[in-house]
Formats: sequence, structure tokens, C-alpha cells
Amino acid sequence: MKNSFLAILSLFVTFTISAQEEPAKAGNSAQELADKMANPVASLISVPLQNNLTYGIGAYNGSKYQINIQPVVPFKLSENLNLITRYILPVVDQQDVTGENTHEFGLSDATVTAFFAPKTKGIILGVGPAFLVPTATDKLLGTEKFGIGPSVLVMHQGKGLSIGFLANQIWSVAGNADRADFNQFYTQIFLTHSYKSGASLGITSEITQNWEGNTTLITVSPNVGAITKLGGQTMQFAVMPLIPVVGHSNIRPDWGLRAVVAFIFPQ
Repeated sequence: MKNSFLAILSLFVTFTISAQEEPAKAGNSAQELADKMANPVASLISVPLQNNLTYGIGAYNGSKYQINIQPVVPFKLSENLNLITRYILPVVDQQDVTGENTHEFGLSDATVTAFFAPKTKGIILGVGPAFLVPTATDKLLGTEKFGIGPSVLVMHQGKGLSIGFLANQIWSVAGNADRADFNQFYTQIFLTHSYKSGASLGITSEITQNWEGNTTLITVSPNVGAITKLGGQTMQFAVMPLIPVVGHSNIRPDWGLRAVVAFIFPQ
């Protein structure tokens, strides 16, 4: 767990330095890619791998390494309307989270979101359905429920500055009747500033409200990122702490760290 995360951090440092050595080659195109990566409904194919490491979880001081595989695939429906599909498939390795001396490894439940994004000036909008898909390979890593609900994105972008939020509310509608219903609200608020080199600085806050369990988890994450190339592959690297500010002791970690490696396929 630790070795995998350290390898990601090492790659981030290496390619951030590389990105700063190529500003003339990247120029404004690197900044444009950084801005598109900050826009959840940009018409850009990408495959981010989001690595999350958290410690001090719950009563047994558990630890969790979770990698979210997050491909983004856009579809052009008309000259003025795009459909942006976003997929999140978590792979989890956790210890002492569900009990003392316990260990679970496998897939967790997937989330699929489809944003209908009209071409607009000024304010960028996206709206559509969000789905919870019971893909967990261990009952302790998933809900065994299928869920659906609305999702929305509102943001403004200009002169290298991106600010906005996305949110979804999902209710379970089918699945194992012996498991608790799923009823959860999630929102992400973000502010990012990009530079001509492709570097970016920002801050993100994530809020998860579990209505069934009556628990709230809020984290704040200042972040730094960079656009660069590995061979002919365009990539973005980002790193940020996961700082918990609100959360019940059963779910709130003491601290966390996130490193993102994203494969970008400019059209």
C-alpha cells in the first residue's frame, strides 16, 4: 500500500519538473488542457487514476488505500449539445476498518454519471442522471444496491480560473432487501488557477451526506498539478492532502493523501 503510493508521488515529482522544463513546447495548449481537466463536462477523453490513502479510520484506527479508475468519455449529440459520461470504479485495500485485525480487498460499487452539457457562454451547465451500480466483490465493500438520482454541474471558467461545483443525490431502488437502503448526497466545490506551463493550483472541498446513517463527512484539499508528456502520451499529475474538517468518529480518518495520474487524449 505505502510502496504503491510512494511510487505515484515519485512519478508526480519527476514529471512536474519535466513539465516546467517544456513551457515553450507546451505553451498555451498545455494551459488549455489544464483548464479542460478542471472542467468536468469538457469534451475531452481522459482516464484519471485517483489514488487515495487514509489513516486513522474509525474505532480500530484503520487504514485504506483506494484507487478510483475514472474514465471520461464525451459524445457529441448535436452542434450545441454534448453528453459527457463519467465512470468511477473503486478498487479498495483496507485494514482494521470493519473490525480489529480485519482485511478486505476488491472492487467497491461503481458510480456512473451522464451530464447533458449545452454549449453556453459564461456559465457552464451540466445536468443528468447518476447511477450506483453494485459491482463490489466483497459485501463489506459495497451496498448490494442499485441506485439512481439526479446530478448537476454549475461552473464558470475564464482566464485560467475555474470555479464551480458538482453534486448528485442517489437513492437505492433495487437490490438485496436485507441490506440498508442507500440514500446519499455528494457535492464537490472547486477553485483552480492554471498557468501557461500547464501547472495548476487550487483548492477542493468534498461533502458527503449519508441520510440513512445520519453522518456527514467534509474534507478540504489544497492541490497542485502539472500537464506533461510521457513519450507521446499527454498526462496530468496532481497531488493534495485530504484534510477532514467534519465527520463522525466512525468514518472520519485522521488524515489522508491523494495523488492523481490522468491519461489525456486530446481530440
